[in-house]
Amino acid sequence: MMLVGYSSSSDEESDGGGVEADAASDNNKTFSLKCQQDNDCPLKKKPKIEKSSPTARLPLPGCLLSMFPEDVDTQAEDSSFHDGRIRSFKHERGNWATYVYFPYKPEEEFGELMEVLLSTAAAFGVVLTAQEEFHLSLSQTVVLRHHWIQPFIQGLKAGLVPYKRFVCSAARLKVYSNAEKTRTFLGMEVATGHAELLNVVRVVDRTLTDYHLDTFYQDPSFHVSLAWCVGDFTMQLRKCLHELQNLVDNHEEEPYHLWLDCAELRCRTGNKTFRFPLGA
Repeated sequence: MMLVGYSSSSDEESDGGGVEADAASDNNKTFSLKCQQDNDCPLKKKPKIEKSSPTARLPLPGCLLSMFPEDVDTQAEDSSFHDGRIRSFKHERGNWATYVYFPYKPEEEFGELMEVLLSTAAAFGVVLTAQEEFHLSLSQTVVLRHHWIQPFIQGLKAGLVPYKRFVCSAARLKVYSNAEKTRTFLGMEVATGHAELLNVVRVVDRTLTDYHLDTFYQDPSFHVSLAWCVGDFTMQLRKCLHELQNLVDNHEEEPYHLWLDCAELRCRTGNKTFRFPLGA
């Protein structure tokens, strides 16, 4: 909105507006008084209008500013909103964090084992937090632009057509960390089903390559992450790994095996989850 300045009534009076004080005759006085009452009188001083600077710019409407924000969502970047976790890449509107995985639905026995593992790790000075959801990753976390999502999903769906469901098992604990060393994980490594998982990874990698995105690791250690903590605690966790593995091997008098039914691949991008059922 252009701002227009008007001079005040006191300014007009100081500038000599109104009746002339030195009129020479009554006629002139009468003329002067008449003109004062006449809006079109040339002697009446008109309000001053300040011209806007040629370089002044009108402000953009709020609806346009909201379409192109300069600042990122502070809550999305604040680690206090994410249990202290730090993003591997900056959050930007229009960028969707994406990864591909097989979900794991734990049974009651698994929950009991987790309680024992977490309490034992805490006794060694490593306080772990159980995963909210358990899964086996088949991709790194990458960034998809919003307009890539649908063609990416269609490409993934087409590539998975020939593949059938299979079963994986895991029983050996292993310590992992992210590339930035900002988080440490306790995972259970896959023992059977490795070849089938590699076949699915090849499909995912081909789709990622179409968008020039990072593919999965060259020699992947397929695993289900069980728990995590903020910071690099790989050395501390490895020191008590033997005790933790004994708990797995002797759980209810026999080794515990995690069985993962790989019947439905999933892709999570932002707050959306896409499902790809494999053939029977």
